[in-house]
Amino acid sequence: MSTLPNPLMARLAEVRKSGDVAKLAEAIPYARWMRIAPENGTGELLTRMRYHEDLIGNTFLPAIHGGTLGAMLEMAAIFHLLWETETETVPKIVNITVDYLRSARPVDVIACAKVTKQGRRMVNVYAEAWQDDRAKPVATANAHFLIKSDDAPPSL
Repeated sequence: MSTLPNPLMARLAEVRKSGDVAKLAEAIPYARWMRIAPENGTGELLTRMRYHEDLIGNTFLPAIHGGTLGAMLEMAAIFHLLWETETETVPKIVNITVDYLRSARPVDVIACAKVTKQGRRMVNVYAEAWQDDRAKPVATANAHFLIKSDDAPPSL
């Protein structure tokens, strides 16, 4: 049985070679639609979700919808895993817990992620999102990702 190379992993190899992490988002349609892209201009891998009207969940405040914040934190974790680790597959989300800490105003949201524990098959990632002040996060997340599947049957 032949396996075809994953287009995202091929794109990742090209992006790593160029050093331009922002190109990684071009390979993920959802990230493009949400205007979520990684950046590393400060030497730290950050993920930015550019504000646009479609992100508003509460028009009375106005505030960014919590679901988009959760998606952004998940994308920040995925970008971190793809860029900072030696994963050979696209990370697959197992679960995510998001803590909403304050309303997110209608401006850009920035996030960072870090691996808190990595095993052979699973990895735990912590992500934090803020707007103007990094010391005042709007949301945090803990997520588990499958980074290597075990297709072999269990041995007896």
